[in-house]
Amino acid sequence: MASPSRAVEFTKEYFTTVASITASAMLARTIINQCLPNEFHSLATSSIQKLLSRFSTTDTIIIQQTEGLHSNQLYDAASTYLRTKISLTMKRLRASKSEDNNNIVISLDDGEELVDEFQGVKYRWKLVIEDNQSTSRGGIEITVRVKWYELSFHSKYKDMTLATYFPHILERSNDIKTADRRLKLYMNQYDRWSSIDLKHPATLETLAMEVELKQRIIEDLARFVKRKEYCKKIGKAWKRGYLLFGPPGTGKSSLVAAIANYLRFDIYDLDLKEVNSNVHLKKLLVAMTNKSVLVIEDIDCSISLKNRYDEDESETSDRDDDMTLVTLSGLLNFLDGLWSASGEERIIVLMTNYKDRLNPALLRPGRMDMHIHMGYCGQDSFRMLASNYHAIDEHPLFEEIEELLKEVEVTPAEVSEEFLRSDDVDIALGGLIQLLHNKRMEMKEEKGRAENSEDNKQENGSKKQIVEGKQLTDHDSDAVIIG
Repeated sequence: MASPSRAVEFTKEYFTTVASITASAMLARTIINQCLPNEFHSLATSSIQKLLSRFSTTDTIIIQQTEGLHSNQLYDAASTYLRTKISLTMKRLRASKSEDNNNIVISLDDGEELVDEFQGVKYRWKLVIEDNQSTSRGGIEITVRVKWYELSFHSKYKDMTLATYFPHILERSNDIKTADRRLKLYMNQYDRWSSIDLKHPATLETLAMEVELKQRIIEDLARFVKRKEYCKKIGKAWKRGYLLFGPPGTGKSSLVAAIANYLRFDIYDLDLKEVNSNVHLKKLLVAMTNKSVLVIEDIDCSISLKNRYDEDESETSDRDDDMTLVTLSGLLNFLDGLWSASGEERIIVLMTNYKDRLNPALLRPGRMDMHIHMGYCGQDSFRMLASNYHAIDEHPLFEEIEELLKEVEVTPAEVSEEFLRSDDVDIALGGLIQLLHNKRMEMKEEKGRAENSEDNKQENGSKKQIVEGKQLTDHDSDAVIIG
């Protein structure tokens, strides 16, 4: 049996040998890169790597920027992911800025290394950039820049890297891109979508709405975005329908913008008056991207949706509907028919001031899953507006205002307008109180007029009955005389 001292000596000799071989291999790699033609680089390098792998416990995975003619999704995801792991203490970094992004983007530079720790495992990333010379058919020498990441980790974690770490990078990258991208607002014209940047500042946190209703909406949206696999399982298109109804000025458009900002979805504002037929409607809807909000404002009056199944329609008009007009059935087919599965992760919003004017076919579950009444300003809405416009949570005038709000119908838009009239809190709240008193007075006067009108109707009705009774009596008297 070998003595402990001999074992220690053997271990030292082993590691000395490994270090010597490794150093020699690295020197050989440098000589190969400098002295051998390009076509021999890969062959010689792979031979050295095989030699080193026999003595190393570290595995390395190469993630190239492109694979053949296609970009490498994992490379792009890694670039996005690693930007969030960069430390400003690193000596060599790259900085860039694009027109579509207001932020300066910091990323790794050539040869720089970064260590990321995931579930207790340390992963070492290194960016490598190399210029390769090639000759085209015309004899022109072309420089092609090749980029790749070298990811190194302990050999025993290879399975975990492939099964867990890479999917984590892809998921995080998608979340980062979604949060960073600039949202778009689309409009339809001539059967095509055109867009501008969506810059609406509304958020669910600052939206003037009753707290309980707002919380229900947030919970419903959060549940929706997690239901991809669930929708597949039950055979349902991954979409959600919301009906927003209530008087003008109650915040329906602001809620749509807040939902888009919360989900990071683009908005497609569909004007049915600009759509010539069901065929063109389908083309527009298919052209929408996933992760989007489709909005149809004033659905009750934006277009007269002709019902194909009305009894008074002829067979000829039925056959020509798809080519000549937008029908109710054409719209319903997108809401929950075959065409509803033309995209994923979509929110469909119908807006109206008068819910009772809508065709009942539009309202059933599966088409409009959640009916949201956007009502007049209540206590929660008022306090949110006061916080938004004047950064106050309490004031001596709040109690009087909240008592008036129980009696008076005033929209959030009207309250906002009063808050904008002055930067002085007392003056703004005083103006709001005056508005509420005026509205209460108008309501009383209107109620009085309505009561007077009703009294007049009853009085006129009584007089009519008296007259009719008298006429009947006279007629009877004549009959008696004649008899």
